[in-house]
Amino acid sequence: MQELAIIEAPSVLGLRPSGVQEMPAALLDAGLLLHPGAVPAGRVEPPAYDPRRDPGTGVLNAAGIVRYSVRLADAVGDVLDAGRFPVVLGGDCSILLGGLLALRRRGRHGLLFLDGHTDFYQPSAEPVGEAASMELALATGRGPRLLTDLEGRGPLLRDEDVVAFGFRDAAESAAAGMQPLPPQLHAIDLDGLRAVGAAAAARQAVDRLTTGTTAGYWVHLDVDVLDDAVMPAVDYRMPGGLSWSELETVLRTALGHARAVGLDVTIFNPRLDPEGRIAARLTECLHRGLSARTPRS
Repeated sequence: MQELAIIEAPSVLGLRPSGVQEMPAALLDAGLLLHPGAVPAGRVEPPAYDPRRDPGTGVLNAAGIVRYSVRLADAVGDVLDAGRFPVVLGGDCSILLGGLLALRRRGRHGLLFLDGHTDFYQPSAEPVGEAASMELALATGRGPRLLTDLEGRGPLLRDEDVVAFGFRDAAESAAAGMQPLPPQLHAIDLDGLRAVGAAAAARQAVDRLTTGTTAGYWVHLDVDVLDDAVMPAVDYRMPGGLSWSELETVLRTALGHARAVGLDVTIFNPRLDPEGRIAARLTECLHRGLSARTPRS
């Protein structure tokens, strides 16, 4: 079985210091490292948080996110080069850029984007400039060049190599003026998932990501894809979402495929889970999803 290498990435540069930075410790305390074959792979500390919106990009901590993404990409790259499967624990959703930069250095890859929101905002439509509402747009090359051309490599992803999955914010984002998802980016919203069932929708997403010339795909999990009734420990709450069972089904399907190359987990806020019950359930869900990892020779 390919070893799982767990990287702590407690950055809130794309959000605010609300408690999300404590997620790595909470999940490790809940037993994530007890997963068979899991090993610690270090912690990448972020630069100091600056609450001022950058006037040049309209994004909070834009330069800091660039520096952090490069350092996180180095850490993820070390794990990949060792033949291990990186599991990156955020932090906010801007940490996705570091994982994708590591892959971009190594060729063309895809992304399964599991999130209650599409996170496709442009800076002019994001109320306070949080990159955690923009990371999918940035990763596909839409936004300030400082953040869309990391290391001069251009977009980290092509539109056609992305599946946005399980989101339920279409009305909210349209009302806020968010730019629309591009037509080549494949989208399966919560209603579309429910129409066919979690298992069939997940297979459809994986089929999409494994048909073509990509070298593999990354899985991004923002825990607000879960139903607010079972995952209230997030900063931006919305009604509805996936059940634990549905998320486990999706993760097992996605992570069980041989072309899955890494996973990040974001947005869980332990301060909103003072008794640790949600952390324990999330860790159990991750154990079940990761248990589907296929053996590698």
